[in-house]
Amino acid sequence: MSKRKKHMPRREFLRSAAAGVGGMALSAMPASSYARILGANARVRVGVVGFSDRFKSSLLPAAAAVGKELDFEIVAVSDIWNRRRDEGAAQIQKVTGNRVRAFRNNEEMYDAQITDAVIISTADFQHAYHGVEAMQAGQDAYIEKPLAHTMEDAVAIRDAVKKAGRVVQIGTQRRSARNYQMANEYLRSGKFGDIVMAEMTWNVNQPGRWRRPQLVGSIKEQDTDWKRYLTNLPHEPWDPRKYLEYRLFWPYSSGIPDQWMVHQIDTVHWFTDLPRPRSVVANGGVYLWKDGRQNWDTATIVFEYGPLNDPSKGFQVVYSSRMTNAAGDVKELYYSNAGMLNLDTNEVTPQGGLTERHAADMGMKANQLAPMKLEEAARTETAANTGADRATTANVRNWMECVRSRQKPNADIEAGYNHSVALCMTVAAMHTGRKVTFDDRKHEVVSL
Repeated sequence: MSKRKKHMPRREFLRSAAAGVGGMALSAMPASSYARILGANARVRVGVVGFSDRFKSSLLPAAAAVGKELDFEIVAVSDIWNRRRDEGAAQIQKVTGNRVRAFRNNEEMYDAQITDAVIISTADFQHAYHGVEAMQAGQDAYIEKPLAHTMEDAVAIRDAVKKAGRVVQIGTQRRSARNYQMANEYLRSGKFGDIVMAEMTWNVNQPGRWRRPQLVGSIKEQDTDWKRYLTNLPHEPWDPRKYLEYRLFWPYSSGIPDQWMVHQIDTVHWFTDLPRPRSVVANGGVYLWKDGRQNWDTATIVFEYGPLNDPSKGFQVVYSSRMTNAAGDVKELYYSNAGMLNLDTNEVTPQGGLTERHAADMGMKANQLAPMKLEEAARTETAANTGADRATTANVRNWMECVRSRQKPNADIEAGYNHSVALCMTVAAMHTGRKVTFDDRKHEVVSL
């Protein structure tokens, strides 16, 4: 019987993450030693933390597609709900042909010492907590986004990764998509000019999005472990909706920002090397789908970006998302004075650039981009229902390659921390209705 604690309260979670040790910890060896022991050709044994819809539909096919080539094998699945645990073991065997061991919780899986790395795809609020567990167990990790939506958790997981020296990839897969990589190269070439604005949308018309009414009606508290589910959150009575429809309820998720916004705002950080917004304001609410949810079905969020030490330079990012009308779909549009980069069509165009007529009025020259196409890319790389798309497969491949090489992956812990800061600022703006900034020294969101 394991002597590990069944639950790590918030204070212990934060303290153990900062110290690099705790009730869940195994002795983690340095990355250089791990690399030598693992060897270039040794099989990497992977455990699955949470058999979620995301893992089933996208991460499992991606891992199966590249795992054999890179000699990664899924050997275990941990899930606190007996139904998902059994379904996970069966589905992994169906897809990969491998029989896996099923564990009731992560402690049991880590105690078995049969894994070298884990894929974490649990509820939004659990990612950092389970990531800290993995670091303390000496595991490399692929951690789904969002990395964290509270600053305490964001700091805890970043510190834990740095202390453990593990290879961690965050599930912001745009960083591994070829069209986004080409866009990044193009923007850095200087040919586009300074970004003056970005507009981003993520619109669906799906009353059932994030709803699981049939599962809610069938799950029983005794089938799972509600205390473990709450991780480091304060205790509250069993609620099957918050277990299965957690994206509708704070503090389990912020909904739209946790799920969709972080993907797109992460590209701003990547393309510009800006670590966070200077300020954030937000407006929205539950306007149509009044089904008991707390998180908004409609949101408009305005970010100001620019050099943190030079407020005279900058640009805005306007992010809008609604779950009540799908017009506009998913868009990412970057503007300069000379035109537009459209990451929906993967094109650069002179649209909106300074024309000869208006330039001449001020004794200036026209400023118009030459039209060009980025490499053709599957539309699923930007669609709301990503599925087992090429970007996710590329992101999993990059993680696996970096586990072997011990190099920094495309979506490393700093990228995850930065999108978490933007997310925490957004959540604060939503909850307070005030303009929000950030104190880098204290790692704190500041409401004005």
